[in-house]
Amino acid sequence: MAGGVSSASAQRAANDQIARGEYIFNAAGCLGCHTVPKGGQRLAGGRALKTPFGTFYSPNITPDRETGIGGWTDEDFIRAMREGKSPNGTSYFPVFPYTSFTHLADGDLRDLKAYLDAQPPVPQRNKPHDVSPPFGWRFLLPVWQALFLDKGGLPDEPGRDEQWKRGRYLVQAAGHCGECHSPRNFMGAVDHARMLAGSPTGPEGKAVPNITSDPEKGIGKWSAGEVAFLLEIGMQPDGDFVGGGMNEVVENSTSKLTPEDRAAIAAYLRTVPPAS
Repeated sequence: MAGGVSSASAQRAANDQIARGEYIFNAAGCLGCHTVPKGGQRLAGGRALKTPFGTFYSPNITPDRETGIGGWTDEDFIRAMREGKSPNGTSYFPVFPYTSFTHLADGDLRDLKAYLDAQPPVPQRNKPHDVSPPFGWRFLLPVWQALFLDKGGLPDEPGRDEQWKRGRYLVQAAGHCGECHSPRNFMGAVDHARMLAGSPTGPEGKAVPNITSDPEKGIGKWSAGEVAFLLEIGMQPDGDFVGGGMNEVVENSTSKLTPEDRAAIAAYLRTVPPAS
């Protein structure tokens, strides 16, 4: 009887961890990047991401042991997300947004790994990137990481309330919004001086809008409710709906967050310094 109770408790704990991992999975928008639209195997990778440096293809993150991440330990996974390194020590291209994921808490990373481990394995090998030299030279990546990867948690912000801190965590770490909504320098690193100021060359080569508090170029005139409503259903204050990549973000990610978390994101974005 004692063994049965213990086993049931362990199963509930495992299920709770998987549920928490699913929430982080949705907050991070993993589905969209790691699944080819219209017919691709879920999380098996292969989706093309066109950038000014070439075309990158997302990897298989199913628990298949041969072609996915089924053989990874929790420590392997945390190292990849926090340091941008594979289990064998090779560096990942920063198209994988580990410069943002490095700020995720250990508990959230372990929960996310538990959720991914619970998904169906798909045997599908990764597609090689199509990137021209020197941007395709992987041996240069440790230098890039030394210059631009700021590992660890987000710095403390005294005087900010818990809602603001939660919003910053969701925007800067889990949601990695700055990876698309910020301009980059000539080496492909996010320009932190113009964080969230928009980019003329976002995913698929399309422009991405300014989401700072700038009243003319950004969302400074939007109310917190209007920001949260866009994150829920994709409708802007003028009644138009977002399209392209942001439509996927709403469908796969922000619409699945709690109302409290959408409100936290809105509260944080409305304090981001204006930039144009």
